[in-house]
Amino acid sequence: MTKVLIADDHPVFRRALAEIVAKLTPDDDVETREAADRSQLFEIVENEDLDLVLLDLGMPGMTGLPELVAIRNIAPSTPVVIVSALEDATVVSQAINCGAAGFIPKSASMEALADALRQVLDGGVYVPGGEESRGGGEKRAADAGVLTPRQLAVLGLLSAGKSNKEIARALSISDLTVKVHITTIFRKLGVATRTQAIVAFQRERSQFTNH
Repeated sequence: MTKVLIADDHPVFRRALAEIVAKLTPDDDVETREAADRSQLFEIVENEDLDLVLLDLGMPGMTGLPELVAIRNIAPSTPVVIVSALEDATVVSQAINCGAAGFIPKSASMEALADALRQVLDGGVYVPGGEESRGGGEKRAADAGVLTPRQLAVLGLLSAGKSNKEIARALSISDLTVKVHITTIFRKLGVATRTQAIVAFQRERSQFTNH
């Protein structure tokens, strides 16, 4: 079971995002959880094992990036994608620096939202304008934090040439869970492809495992 939390105070938009997630993950058993304000958001984040969070920074009770940081502290291995009406370049950059796996503007069409989310699930870091869309540019693991044990396990299987489906079977997790782990791995290593991730991991293995 893959759990995706959609945190937004507009029910119609939550349903639209849920439909997009369902279409992007047709082979997975996906359970969608919903939050409409800060209280509901943290009740779910603190009590459930989530695979992906789609987060609106402007829900009632929210102050913005501090909630993103709090989520990353509570669930550091869970990718968080910001879906926001805010498109200020400074806010986008700050969100990525605070650990967001992507920043998708609400002004985008449903098709564009789906494409952006697909890019994130495929290992990219999507932001408006595409500056970070190839996996975070020059960001390195030293800047983004070391890999968790689960991420190391996924990367180890990647290094062995395993496909997403093979990794999912080996670790008893869903294909979507594998994808979101790979998203976070790419962001932390500052890479854009599996080959680059493997090379970076082999070059700096001691750095990732000795913290």
